[in-house]
Amino acid sequence: MDLQIRPMTSKDKTAIVHMLQNIPEFKPAEILVAEEVIDSYLLDSTESGYHIFVAETDSGIVGYICFGPTPLTEGTWDLYWVAVAPNRQSQGIGKSLLLFAEEAIKGNKGRMIAIETSSTPEYETTRRFYLGQGYEPTCRIADFYTIGDDKMIMVKRLT
Repeated sequence: MDLQIRPMTSKDKTAIVHMLQNIPEFKPAEILVAEEVIDSYLLDSTESGYHIFVAETDSGIVGYICFGPTPLTEGTWDLYWVAVAPNRQSQGIGKSLLLFAEEAIKGNKGRMIAIETSSTPEYETTRRFYLGQGYEPTCRIADFYTIGDDKMIMVKRLT
């Protein structure tokens, strides 16, 4: 597989939104937030505070990642979105995107990455993915998103 990771452009938005709509874990409201973040980035990538990159093969867009520095911190970054097309999952694309982001964050003097995710069974594969990439669960806030859906924060220190 010839995978290229490059900055997102406006012509990628439709493919990314379509991909998100086909990933069962993402609810419609979450997809709307992803679109707002994408629109902010596309309007002014420098001022938006977001870094968005796509993973592309000869067959088109197969994944994307969005991350940015955490306001009011020194060297802490948030990983907002990692998504891979359902028919391309478990092929190393998510890992490639995550490693790319980690290197970019290190290059910007980042020392820590925080990821927020859900505790629901639908996100078990996601949580295992992050654990496998060296992220450690550091916080769990019960009933954060809704009753029975806890917010889980996972962290990786880069230094």
